[in-house]
Amino acid sequence: MSTVPTLNGQVIGQAHYATRALLERSISTLGVTFNQVVALHVLAQGPVEPADLTHRVTSTLKIDDSAARQVVDHLVDAGLAQVDGPAGGDETRLALTDTGRTTQRGVVAAVADLSARLYAGIPTDEASTAARVLTIVTQHANAELAATPA
Repeated sequence: MSTVPTLNGQVIGQAHYATRALLERSISTLGVTFNQVVALHVLAQGPVEPADLTHRVTSTLKIDDSAARQVVDHLVDAGLAQVDGPAGGDETRLALTDTGRTTQRGVVAAVADLSARLYAGIPTDEASTAARVLTIVTQHANAELAATPA
């Protein structure tokens, strides 16, 4: 019988990195990185101002603005995103290209396939409890990050 470990950052991190490694393998054939997947997900929801996209990437990945802008620039350079025109004023918006939408659909399929395999056999109530706990841990960590200067 295996011992259930104490919930802590190491256990959470091991699950994250193992899952991320599998996802990165799955999406490598699509020509995108994990960080780019985060930006693609935001863009899949509709056109967005570059500053908002950068903010959403930085807040999700906990990277600096410069790194997030590089992620966005690469999507534009790769033809996955494009300038979509003004958003009511002088500000431009970014949107997925047709190729970007196709790539995003491939990412969604890869995530769905991976999730089906990894979460198979986990009882719904246990998965719900884990999701609630991890959401609380994320909220606590984000609050501390916001309260503490870098």
